[in-house]
Amino acid sequence: MTAVQKKKIETPFYFGGAASCCAVVFTHPMDLLKVRLQTARGNNTGFVNVVSSIAKTQGIQGFYKGLSASLLRQASYSTVRFAVYEQIIKRMKRADGSVSNLASIVAGMIGGAVGGICGNPADVANVRMQNDGSLPIEKRRNYKGVIDALVRMVREEGPRSMLTGVGPNVTRGILVTASQIGTYDIFKKYLVIYGMDPDKVSTHFSSSALAALVATTVCNPVDVAKTRIMNSSAKIYANLGDALVTIVRTEGPMALFKGWTPSFIRLGPQTILVFVFLEQFKSLYIKYKS
Repeated sequence: MTAVQKKKIETPFYFGGAASCCAVVFTHPMDLLKVRLQTARGNNTGFVNVVSSIAKTQGIQGFYKGLSASLLRQASYSTVRFAVYEQIIKRMKRADGSVSNLASIVAGMIGGAVGGICGNPADVANVRMQNDGSLPIEKRRNYKGVIDALVRMVREEGPRSMLTGVGPNVTRGILVTASQIGTYDIFKKYLVIYGMDPDKVSTHFSSSALAALVATTVCNPVDVAKTRIMNSSAKIYANLGDALVTIVRTEGPMALFKGWTPSFIRLGPQTILVFVFLEQFKSLYIKYKS
């Protein structure tokens, strides 16, 4: 089958979400560590101390707190952002079928915004469930699972709690999708120009690793602010801008990059796994259809 024939076969819109769910099973522990580091204040808040604390007090299962919420988040957020991105890309293709770098970034921004809104409820539950073990016993929410978390949030705090942190979440969605999915396509395009095979796993690996480096650095400040806002029941920060300014003023600029290492350790493998799974899903689907 020719490359032109391959391109005519459209793959299901939900493959992006499915690939993201597969990836998060492997990367959830690093996401949990990132949240714990970003919400930590004072001394003994380094990576080793946080890992040691979780292992001693909760055991191995402590590293998988909130996995159900993470899966629901990916099923909603990532399914939507990938689907929107691909639909926009289809409409922004040039006459020869190519896509400009700007189109990839714009499509990523729009997809990330829509996905951020759709995935916000599960994301709030995810952040709270992951961080619960670090709170004093009397302040823990002890959600039984993601459904229990969502039901209790609405019952105890009102429906608006589902939109807690939606502003920074949408902002992060815009940044991460543009800098992850958008730059993945850009890096892949240039690697192919320089001689790599577009169908090889090595090309997918290289493109996604570069995209992860960009995405982690661009998104970390907003991710720190988003995590702080979502983790709090009280309205400590007026908005995303206030959170960023307050964090810098009270803790210094480097506080915005708290959790960068676990973020990259998580986002690197996650991005690689997402795109490797996604490319394989598409390849198998095309082979099946042909």
